[in-house]
Amino acid sequence: MDGCLKSVLVTWFLLLQVILCAWLNMMGSVIRIFSILDFLDLGSLNFVYLLVGQCLCGTAQPLIIFSPTKLAALWFPEHQRATANMIASMSNPLGILIANLLSPALVQGGKDIPLMLGVYAGPAVFACALATLGVRDKVPPTPPSASASHSNSPSFFRGLKMLLRNTAYIILALSFATGIAIFTCFSALLEQILCVNGYSNFFAGLSGALFIVSGLIGAFCLGLYVDRTKKFTEATKVFLCLAALASIGFAVVSQLRNQTYALATISSLFGFFGFAIYPVAMELAVECSYPVGEGSSSGLIFVISQLLGVVLMLLLQSLAVEKKDAPFSTCTSAIGKALDWSTSTLMMAGICSLAACFFVAAFHTNYKRIFAEVSHDFSVNKSEEDVAVTAEK
Repeated sequence: MDGCLKSVLVTWFLLLQVILCAWLNMMGSVIRIFSILDFLDLGSLNFVYLLVGQCLCGTAQPLIIFSPTKLAALWFPEHQRATANMIASMSNPLGILIANLLSPALVQGGKDIPLMLGVYAGPAVFACALATLGVRDKVPPTPPSASASHSNSPSFFRGLKMLLRNTAYIILALSFATGIAIFTCFSALLEQILCVNGYSNFFAGLSGALFIVSGLIGAFCLGLYVDRTKKFTEATKVFLCLAALASIGFAVVSQLRNQTYALATISSLFGFFGFAIYPVAMELAVECSYPVGEGSSSGLIFVISQLLGVVLMLLLQSLAVEKKDAPFSTCTSAIGKALDWSTSTLMMAGICSLAACFFVAAFHTNYKRIFAEVSHDFSVNKSEEDVAVTAEK
């Protein structure tokens, strides 16, 4: 009875999580518009409305960013989970890419900001209506897998204790969270790193776009491959090492002038190999920590990555020194003074390489969730022949 009640609470929580996120994002997007409407004449309250709107939108992200692994586990069979996780996980960077490309086209001056906020509020309102009126079922009528039909996840605090005692999970969490932190710093500092050597803001934006687009392609390809082969560990190790090599290439080439094609290629490869790891590593975290809940295993990694991101950002900025002789600098006043980022980029590449080496050497695990499903006497939607084939894999 306790297990059934726990399963119902978990599945209902996912449904409420999606709806609450949609409402917070919608309200935040609408409230932001109030801050720039002249006819409301809010005066000093304009900033308050903008801050409240931003806070509501920011609160919505953590609610939904943990959900892809749970969504994939509850709604998709084992041969589709990595692909489903990939599609859900990559929706966030895809939205960021669209916003980065659309904002400059919409805003030519300060008078166009209301138009931009109105355009962004439209999808938020539509998504809120879709989530509220369209999402009716918390789980599919027929459980897609044995683990979905017989959930035995421990409580949150007990699961957290199990994660902290799981050596394989800790290794994965530290390595993967370091990678996420590096990608965050790369995206945030890309323009500042490139402008000092004469690269335009447009090229920096193009490199960032290539980084994300290539990452989406890489995630799609790797997700399909892992769903077919179940080689989570091998794929993650290979792609993490290739991402580390790309980070080394960026650290060297970014300090040279007139290397647009090389930098564009390296940014694409960095995104292709780095971003592709995200959904696969999230699935791997579930496999090595089962029966701990999917939200707990992925959520802890995300929290660690954010903390490491703050530390790494402060470290990289502290290592950057003012470059007095920078005749080719295109750094704008918004970016600040031209800085020498060579030490910082080498540090970033070194940390990425260290994380890759540590993960390759130290990480070993069994796929606990797959083993539990294969060995289950009444694996859902599987014949005895299907179970035998999966066990051989």
